[in-house]
Amino acid sequence: MIRPAHALLASIFIVGCSPSLPAEVEVEIDRLPETVSFNFDVKPILSDRCFTCHGPDANTRVEDIRFDTPEGIRASRGDMRERILSGDPEVRMPPPESNLTLSAQEKAVLVRWLEQGAGYESHWAYQPPIRPDAPAVDDNWSRGAIDAFVLDGLRAQDLEPAPEAEPLTWLRRVRFTLTGLPPTDEEIQAFSRDSGPEARQTVIDRLMASPAYGERMAVDWLDLARYADSHGYQDDGWRNMWPWRDWVISSFNRNQPFDEFVTWQLAGDLLPEATREQILATGFNRNHLQSQEGGIVLEEYRVDYVADRTNTFGKAFLGVTAECSRCHDHKYDPVSQEEYFGLFAFFNQVNEVGNIPYAGEASPTVLLVDSLTESELSGIRQEIRRLEELTDPDHPSFDEPFEIWRAERTEVTPLDPKGLIAHFPLDGFREVDDLLRFDEIAADGETGYFWGDRDRLPHTVEG
Repeated sequence: MIRPAHALLASIFIVGCSPSLPAEVEVEIDRLPETVSFNFDVKPILSDRCFTCHGPDANTRVEDIRFDTPEGIRASRGDMRERILSGDPEVRMPPPESNLTLSAQEKAVLVRWLEQGAGYESHWAYQPPIRPDAPAVDDNWSRGAIDAFVLDGLRAQDLEPAPEAEPLTWLRRVRFTLTGLPPTDEEIQAFSRDSGPEARQTVIDRLMASPAYGERMAVDWLDLARYADSHGYQDDGWRNMWPWRDWVISSFNRNQPFDEFVTWQLAGDLLPEATREQILATGFNRNHLQSQEGGIVLEEYRVDYVADRTNTFGKAFLGVTAECSRCHDHKYDPVSQEEYFGLFAFFNQVNEVGNIPYAGEASPTVLLVDSLTESELSGIRQEIRRLEELTDPDHPSFDEPFEIWRAERTEVTPLDPKGLIAHFPLDGFREVDDLLRFDEIAADGETGYFWGDRDRLPHTVEG
């Protein structure tokens, strides 16, 4: 077993005995920061130049040497410096037959990384965010922390900030940024008269309070959520998804908290006593393609819809291309095929079929009405509940009338139904005007007919 101290000495020995740096690499190293990031500086180089033969794909991997895992890097970093700096085509990596080469700047990044200990970092999306301290910059141009980061980044590239924009250029940029629309003539004239700091803040506040602000801010989210006003596929029929779009715009305009914005869209219908607005927000999950073709395999398309919801969740909320794991373990993102279908199960609970009718909406649906109609419907529902309670046989209000009816009820002598004649009024249901027997009112010798047996055959009654 190699002890940590021995491993450290071995790595120092390897670095110390490795080839000296070419002049062009030394120049690039001097330009690098003291510390390079694996995810942002090193991994892109390894992915582009090395992963084909030493990456996640077992079918193309050579000699089980891997640069995509921390274990693989620890096992392979010993001769990496020699390989990337060597002039010998039999030793140099990437090899000549790959038609891939490393620039002096890329070699410098890898050497600096090796000198740091060749540390490995997990995917950036799974690392907790850390608020960094704003860099110290001695320049009056910087007006806040964001400017300090921008200026520090510019100076790292030997660049200086661009001149401050002219007032009308500033107005145009702000207008397009916040609303997606150019300034109006009235705004241009007003800003030409006063473009001071207070006037600029007034412009920003007014634009952010306008409906156009929500419309502009919602665009990126609508794209990410694959919003469309039609079903897609070859028929591409009309779809009533605009209420969900308007809800997204409204959410931005009223600055809805992000946790609510996310929760309502993913599972608003599962919240306790979910409101109509919370249910509407779940339209996020129904923005996928939907087929109107009659000859499709329904279950095949239904499963595709569930996969679409799963894939969109991966992109929008996890920052990963989860769809790759539908067919195999993901080669780049840490998502296995088993984990994919575990996530798939969460979205596989919608009561739907693979196609929808031409003249209807895809179920399940929700009825959306304006506030006036909703108020009227609420009153109707309350009245229905009241009447249902009143007509319930167990309702206490029936007890007293029933007892009165039973007390007033007179004994009725059973009558032989044969030949019985009853006269019912047109405006009554239970009252009987007269009850007679045929044999009592018929003339002598007159014959009557009645029906009443199981065979539904007529029988005679003599008068």
